[in-house]
Formats: sequence, structure tokens, C-alpha cells
Amino acid sequence: MTQQVPEQLHAVFREIPGIRVQHDSERRVRVTLRADTLPALLELLKGRGGYLHLSAISCVEWPESDEFELVYHLWSYESKMMVSAHIRIPRDPGRFISVYDIHSPAGFFERDIHEMYGVFFDGAPDMGKFILTEWDGPPPMRKDFSTLGYVNDTYEWQPYQPEWLQQAEQKGARVLPQEGPDGPLRKTR
Repeated sequence: MTQQVPEQLHAVFREIPGIRVQHDSERRVRVTLRADTLPALLELLKGRGGYLHLSAISCVEWPESDEFELVYHLWSYESKMMVSAHIRIPRDPGRFISVYDIHSPAGFFERDIHEMYGVFFDGAPDMGKFILTEWDGPPPMRKDFSTLGYVNDTYEWQPYQPEWLQQAEQKGARVLPQEGPDGPLRKTR
């Protein structure tokens, strides 16, 4: 740990077993810890460290290790520093505990991660759809999701010749979509 990290932060980090601390910049500290110790870290950061603002929770999928990395970004208005807490969880079953009871904005971020990656947060207030309300496919941000495969399985190619496209072609524009026997094609349900 570097001397630029405030002592109250050092004191919090000393209480978390196995934590690794990296001072990324003047205002950013990265910590890597076991998933089971994250709630304790968040409580300590909030109560004793002054980290009251959960800015975001982000998710990264690591297929080669069959894991998800969850990153909790916390901001202190007192020290003007960001702490990014990194944990890893198994991709299967893709479950972790909600930290909504510690930081209520977590509910939004957890719901988004659930929808986009399929990670379920036990104890979250709502895991229902909210962005992809009409979506019936698998979580679209997973690396094994094939956009082209989904489109080909869901839609059929049909002729597409709107008036604006015909006018553009008459002026010399080149049509980039796939060409069918009757001109440009588009996918429809």
C-alpha cells in the first residue's frame, strides 16, 4: 500500500483477509478480494471509510476461467477517491448475493447485470426485465451469444425497397445489405 492512500482506508483494508490493494492513480484504488468478503468490505468502507456512493457495478465475463468478475465502484466525497472492488464468481451457476441492503442503488445495477449477463443476485428487490422487455433470447452480453445466429434463427430475409432507398440508389448510392433476387433484403419476424 502506498502512503497516498488515506490511513482510514488502510485501516479498513487491514480488516479484510486476503485483500490485494493496488493504487492505480492519485484518486483510484483497486482492490481484489474473495467474493465472500465483499459485503464486509462494503460495510467498512461505508461506515468507517466515508465511501457512501456506489457509482456502479460492472460485470466482465472470463470464459477461459469460466467466471464472471463483478466490480463495485465506490466514491468518497470526503477523500475524493474511488475504490474499485473486484471479485470473481463462477459462471455456473452465476449467482451472488445482493448488496442492496448496504447500497440501495445496487438494485439497479444488479438488475442490469442479471438481464445482460444472466447473473442472479440473491436477495435483490427485483430481478425482472426492465430494458429488454420484449427479449426472449439468452443474455446478450455473454461472449457465447451469437448476434448473427440469433438474427438468423429469429427472423427471415424479405425484400426491402423503401422509396428513400430507391432514390439513393438512383443518385448512385451503393446498397450494402445482402442482395436477394428482388433487391436488398432485411430481417423481419
